[in-house]
Amino acid sequence: MVSKLDDFFRFNEMALNLRAQRQQVLASNIANADTPNYKARDVNFADALQNALDSKSTTLPPLQLARTSAAHVAATAPDNSAGSLGGSPLLYRTVTQGSVDGNTVDMDVERNQFLDNGIRYEAGVTAVNGQIKAMINAIQPG
Repeated sequence: MVSKLDDFFRFNEMALNLRAQRQQVLASNIANADTPNYKARDVNFADALQNALDSKSTTLPPLQLARTSAAHVAATAPDNSAGSLGGSPLLYRTVTQGSVDGNTVDMDVERNQFLDNGIRYEAGVTAVNGQIKAMINAIQPG
């Protein structure tokens, strides 16, 4: 019984952690909308969740981003030049409209993805809260 609860909560923990880390990636894209030659990044959420669950780890490794210059501050974790989230690589977003400065951030796409991811995060938290309340009600006498 306890192992089923652990599996249930592990899945939700991984999903919510991945959503939070993806939100950081999307926020970075939005923040760099005017940075010349910045390439928008994202991750395939389903693949990242599956990889995280297959790894049998209880926690996700911190988000790793590429250092493209020696002047950048090094991350506390080992540097990963490709960038990854939950064991899945951060992918470059497909360019829908080119720009003169080489920036591939499309603000409409980024805002929509940011909002969608945030809503899915909130839905996940609400679902977990509801299930925890149901378990508490089942345990309590009366």
